[in-house]
Amino acid sequence: MLECADGSLYTGITTDLLRRLREHRGEGGRGAKYTQSHNPVSLRAAWSAPDRACASRLEYKIKSLKRVQKLRLLTGNAPEDFDFGEAKRLAHLPNIENPE
Repeated sequence: MLECADGSLYTGITTDLLRRLREHRGEGGRGAKYTQSHNPVSLRAAWSAPDRACASRLEYKIKSLKRVQKLRLLTGNAPEDFDFGEAKRLAHLPNIENPE
């Protein structure tokens, strides 16, 4: 989950987090249409999933949440019925300003 300059949150999936962060920042490829007009400023959370299907299900669930629920998810207070499946939250996140 990325936080954008306007305070909005963006959720997506990737097989290469560092590459995708660079693309969202306009470096070396196309970022998402949303991040082209909403400058991403911080990587707030990331999860590792065993396969694309699990990642897609988690992405859908997160995108279905209301903003207040997403913010609670970021602080570790996910809704009681929220199912992460087999995905695990990453403890260490790359710095979006210098993702290397």
